[in-house]
Amino acid sequence: MAQSTVLIAGASGLVGRAAVGHFARQPGWRTIALSRRAPEVDVEVEHLGVDLMDGAGVGALAPRLAGGAHLVYAALMEKPGLVRGWRDREQMAANIAMLRNLFEPLAAHAGSLRHVSLLQGTKAYGAHLHPVPVPARENAPRDPHENFYWLQEDYLRDRRAGAQWALTVWRPQVVFGHAAGSPMNVLAALGAYAAICRERNLPFAYPGGPGYANEAIDARLLARALHWAAQSPAARDATFNVTNGDVFDWPSLWPALAGIFALPPGPAAPQRLAETLPPLESHWREAVRRHGLRDLSLQEFAGDSLQYADFLLAPQARQAPPPVLVSTIRLRQAGFGDCIDTVDMLRELVDDMRRRRYLP
Repeated sequence: MAQSTVLIAGASGLVGRAAVGHFARQPGWRTIALSRRAPEVDVEVEHLGVDLMDGAGVGALAPRLAGGAHLVYAALMEKPGLVRGWRDREQMAANIAMLRNLFEPLAAHAGSLRHVSLLQGTKAYGAHLHPVPVPARENAPRDPHENFYWLQEDYLRDRRAGAQWALTVWRPQVVFGHAAGSPMNVLAALGAYAAICRERNLPFAYPGGPGYANEAIDARLLARALHWAAQSPAARDATFNVTNGDVFDWPSLWPALAGIFALPPGPAAPQRLAETLPPLESHWREAVRRHGLRDLSLQEFAGDSLQYADFLLAPQARQAPPPVLVSTIRLRQAGFGDCIDTVDMLRELVDDMRRRRYLP
């Protein structure tokens, strides 16, 4: 069977790790993972250690990238503090530089390139800045705010002119998966909070504000969508929202989360996890010791995901934030209709994190 080669940039992140694991299990695919750290997957893959900010280092890998027919670009640079970096021009410049550093040597062998998937998110609709239409749709006019999404997309569309390869742009909702130290891994933040609650003999109190309608996407489901798009003519030069298929709000989801973490939910206790958890590092360390977990500090495990959890849970809100819902009709009409129940997703992902000794 002839092989297709897929290059996955940002392979150690939430989306990249799931994509590497999925593609590497598919017959007829050769998977090359590009990231500074090797992704933690249960299948053997070819990993090229590279910092995409190092243009010379990426260029030196060009001969090994030749023949790549597909590119999944899931690389991301976030600044410390996370949320405040989303409007930072240095962060925008760094993210477009990373894409250029990889794509320029790849384009030198563009005759082999067939498809590129580019990851964005609901910040494309300005969800981090203002209320968005319900549901947000891919064909809406571009939201007029500065964002590296637009820099990357415009760059690729310019390079797309006259070329044979196709581009698919993805706008996932809140991504759930696991990658230690990822700055946008809300499940790591909640898992650390649960572990510390257990060590302190406290209930798993809801730390957020009023509920609002939101959606999730399992990184494994997104990986299946990326695989589908690499082969489907219906995905050529298309933009797709992608979600699990259901809707949740945090207060309603909390009892199920408490059950998954095997803790009583307890009364609500609004708090900023990025402020309250770091001083409790000793309790996290005790959980690591008692349960034989991987020897990671709270920062190494959850990192700025604590900031991301605070952004999503909005403990400071006095009234419900506006809903953040997107239409996935376009993706379903194109032929991808896979879905997963969000509670089932959470149970499976937490079980996997326990199996890998990240959580008790």
